[in-house]
Formats: sequence, structure tokens, C-alpha cells
Amino acid sequence: MKRRGTGVRAIEWRGGTIRILDQTKLPSAEVYVDLRRPGEVTQAIRTLAVRGAPLLGITAAYGLALSAARSPARGPKGLLRDMARAERSLLASRPTAVNIAWALRRARGAAEAAVAAGEDAEAVRFAVLQEAHLIAQEDEISCRAIGERGARLVPAVANVLTHCNTGALATGGSGTAQGVIVAAHRAGKRVHVWVDETRPLLQGARLTAWELGRFGIPHTLIADVAAGSLMARGLVDLVVVGADRVAANGDVANKVGTYHLAVLARHHGIPFYVAAPFSTVDPAVRTGREIAVEERDPSEVTAVLGVRLAPEGTTAANPAFDVTPATLISAIIMDRGLARRPFGASLARLGRAAGPRLPGLRAAPSGRDSREAVG
Repeated sequence: MKRRGTGVRAIEWRGGTIRILDQTKLPSAEVYVDLRRPGEVTQAIRTLAVRGAPLLGITAAYGLALSAARSPARGPKGLLRDMARAERSLLASRPTAVNIAWALRRARGAAEAAVAAGEDAEAVRFAVLQEAHLIAQEDEISCRAIGERGARLVPAVANVLTHCNTGALATGGSGTAQGVIVAAHRAGKRVHVWVDETRPLLQGARLTAWELGRFGIPHTLIADVAAGSLMARGLVDLVVVGADRVAANGDVANKVGTYHLAVLARHHGIPFYVAAPFSTVDPAVRTGREIAVEERDPSEVTAVLGVRLAPEGTTAANPAFDVTPATLISAIIMDRGLARRPFGASLARLGRAAGPRLPGLRAAPSGRDSREAVG
């Protein structure tokens, strides 16, 4: 389960099960959980045991592969019906992250192509699993490309502010926004990171600080409300955040709290960068106003890590994301290139570009079971 740099791997297919690192237990304990049924995958996504847009896409694809592997159907059509039920559940698990729908379309498309080619049920199962592996491998390469491209935007000596968690725990590789920070650090740049705690679930405090510590990158944890005062004192050189969905015009949905950072950065003349794979772009969504923002349990606000803060009966709102207008974004760092204003034209151009190159997967050995193939 080791990954160079962080020493952890957030997800892995293991002989017919999905092994995840339960992120709700970090940083106090590294607990790995084996998911054996599609419903367990949906629950893991809903409870944030797995999280981060790219990782959610990978998890959803593996969830569909798991549903295919566990289906009792003997024929391809029955298998597709069972997969469709699992797909609906996975789609409903978290509505804002577009990578879930994107990955499920790819995995389902692989199954449908196998059925159209006259393949039997076992070959269809293998096709879905192979596509899930491809999605995971592509994201690892995507993170590398984002990190290398974004590192060029980081000064030789820089105080970087980031929000939420965008590292190996949220992706299939070194991360998106955090991948930029890691790449800059490895390039010899003197980087210090201001880590937003990221209320209400403290992904910055629990996860980002934990990962940066493993890389040996200097960092300081701050309360979310401290970001503006740091900018006013000249202690922030750039802001780098991730994204859960990018609209066609460049508006970005990300963890709640991102929007106010963009406003503050604009006021103080600080570059505000978004780092995300191109798979996060949703061309069907014209502007950020069309993005569905997930509303989570209010108890996440009234209590922190199980400790109640507010009086019993207190009403709370808990939007998990907010939308940052493209006008506040300096650039979007993507695996296919750098998107700048006008973002609509820039993203359309990147949509026509080729993504990072990926060596093809080997074919399944004859007669080998889909639960074991392509490990």
C-alpha cells in the first residue's frame, strides 16, 4: 500500500475488493477498509471515507467494476441491468463532483462496447475493470503534469496558501493543487505553505498538514478566518486550490471557503490559481450558477469531530462547496495545459488537445477471472 513521497495509497483494487484508506480516521490512525459490495462503496463516498474529485471518479469506476464482479448475471444484458442499479446509487452519492459521473460514463461505455462486440459476461466484467484501472493510471499521470506545469508559476521563495486537501489522499497521484506545491518543493524552491483548517470537517488540519509533514514541506496551520490578515501583511505570495467542477465559462466549484479566498486575493493583488484535471470540466454546465451545491448534515457544523459546539436545537446550514467566478481566477492549471482568460475559449481549446500520454494496459490472459485480472 506504499506510495513514494507520502507513504500511503488512498485506493487499490485487490482481487475482487476495493481497499481504501478511511480518511475519517486520519490523522490519528491509518485504517484500511475492504469494500466488498457496491452499497459499501456508495456509503464510503457519502461519509467522506474517500473524498476529493479525482479520487471520487476512480472510486466510482471501481465501484461499477465491483458491481459487475459481484453480479450473479450469466448474460451480458443482465449484467448491464445490475450495473445500472449500482450506477444510479453511485451518481447520487455526491452531486457536486463531476468526476463521479464522468468516470461512470467511461466505465459503462466500456461495458456497452464489449456487449456490442458480442463479448460474454466475463469479458464485459473485465472491460469495466480495465477501464477503472485506466482511469486510475491516467489520474496519476495527470497529477504529474499538473504539478510540473504549476510549479513554474511558483516563485523561487514563496508563501503559498491552500484550502482543503488536494494531495495523494484526494487523487490517484501526487495531487492537484498540492501536487503543484510538491513539484515546486522537489524543484528546489523554498516553499512554505499556509494550510487553511477548512471548516467544518477540517480537511486541511487533518489531511493536508499530515501529507505535507510526510513530504517535509514547511507549513503552518491557520484558522480559515486568518487568511485575509495574512494577505494584508504581505505574507501570502499566491493561492492554489483544487476544483470539484469547472463550468464551461471557467467558474469553479470547490470546497466551501474557496470563494472568499478568491475575493481576498483579488483585493490584495495576489495570484489565485485553480489546479484540476481536465476531467473536472463539465461542458454541459455553462456557468457556475448551474452547478448543484451539495448540502450536508448540519450536525457537521454544530459539532466538530463528535464534540458539540452549539447549543442543542441550534439551526445550521452546511453547504459543502461554493462557486468562484472565473473573473477572480488568474489561471486554471490542467493536465492538458494552462487555461487563462477568456476561459471559455481557453477551455474549449484544451478540450481539443490530447491529454497526457498513457501506455496501454495489457490484455487479459485467456480464461483469467476479471476479479484477478489487471492487478
